[in-house]
Amino acid sequence: MADRPVPVVAKQLRDVKLSELGTWSAGRDFSPSGIFGAFRRGRDRYYNHYVNVKKGGIGGITIMLVAYVVLSYRWQYEHLKQDRWRKHH
Repeated sequence: MADRPVPVVAKQLRDVKLSELGTWSAGRDFSPSGIFGAFRRGRDRYYNHYVNVKKGGIGGITIMLVAYVVLSYRWQYEHLKQDRWRKHH
């Protein structure tokens, strides 16, 4: 049996060909509730993959902690750069 072709709108971004990108993006919901729903689905997917598992470890929480540290450093980089000690000639 041959597989039925999947509509472009139902595909994930990684499965979309470059020629289909316009059709795919036109089918997305860019309203505030659609964007909020996308973030919620991403958070739920992350939580179910890394945190809500039977043989859970500290991997998911470690990823979040590392991301927080990196983002905090990036946000404070300009301030930290100005506070460095410099030698005066």
